[in-house]
Amino acid sequence: VLPAKRCPARLLPREPDPVPLSALLQADGGARVRAALQAANYSCVVESQAVPCSITWRRKSVLSQAEDGTEWTEEPNLLVVLGLEQFLSMVRGYKQEAQGCAQPKDTLRSFVSRVMEKMPGRVLALTVVEVEKYFRYLRAQSKKRLPRSAATGSQAEDRGGQRKKQVKDPGLEITRLDVEDALVDLQLHTHVQVSFFESWEELGEFATMFTKAVAEAPFKREQQNTGFSFYLENKWCRGVKVDHDGKGLFEVWKRQIQQFNRVSAEMAEAVVSAYPSPWLLVQAYSRCSSEQERENMLADIVVCRGAGVTATQRRVGPELSRRIYLHMTSHDPDFCLDVTG
Repeated sequence: VLPAKRCPARLLPREPDPVPLSALLQADGGARVRAALQAANYSCVVESQAVPCSITWRRKSVLSQAEDGTEWTEEPNLLVVLGLEQFLSMVRGYKQEAQGCAQPKDTLRSFVSRVMEKMPGRVLALTVVEVEKYFRYLRAQSKKRLPRSAATGSQAEDRGGQRKKQVKDPGLEITRLDVEDALVDLQLHTHVQVSFFESWEELGEFATMFTKAVAEAPFKREQQNTGFSFYLENKWCRGVKVDHDGKGLFEVWKRQIQQFNRVSAEMAEAVVSAYPSPWLLVQAYSRCSSEQERENMLADIVVCRGAGVTATQRRVGPELSRRIYLHMTSHDPDFCLDVTG
């Protein structure tokens, strides 16, 4: 009896993956993130995770008939939601560390290192909500401080205390430049990106798009796996569809002209616009009275580049005109059209 073999996972681009949610639901907007995922028909599972406030993904794999049932495969992606106070504290830690503070501080880089130790092999992404709200609070406070006198200091403290409570920031005076410095340090050493969102609704939309990308990743990788290393996945390199009524032959003719060395799409467009088919071009050659006239027949065709004030014009020129003529009329299969390559 042969051992049962597992069938490969189905490549369904829109197959919903269970999204385990941990302490994220305990955050202020965690429920809104979960609601956005469920609205997109993604099933969510609440469970304890090694990293708090994180989202991971599992994919359903189909087993063979001998192994009745399904199997869940853990995806490497890990999305961590940092609290605003936690993020600002780590930025301040990096600022103090950069200023020469001897006491070790908690920074974004040290946080990523701890996460990777707990969950090695993960593709980590960080998100933060309401950072712009914090900066708006700082701008409002700085504008109010300017006209105030020292006599109104007590009233300023009361109002400032209310604003600090509103943004839940216990006085961490972090500037936008401080945040940028900490992000540059993080990206240079760990290559981890941080995404910022104005609201929890925006984070929910991002989590939904992220989940869709994770679900479609194997399907897209399979599409890109052509099996030929020399094949270029490019629009210009792919063939042109020709219908039964001949639609598409004009594009084939233009691609043929564009295959010449040093011929741009604009030059090919100009040539095929003047002579929409190879047969029309051959007929035009036959009406010429001399060999030199045939070689220079296309030289004066105008090639337009760009549009508006940046538009420029040039001509096809005698060199390309000669190469196209030889290509269309030569009977020698070994003839070199372009000795310069």
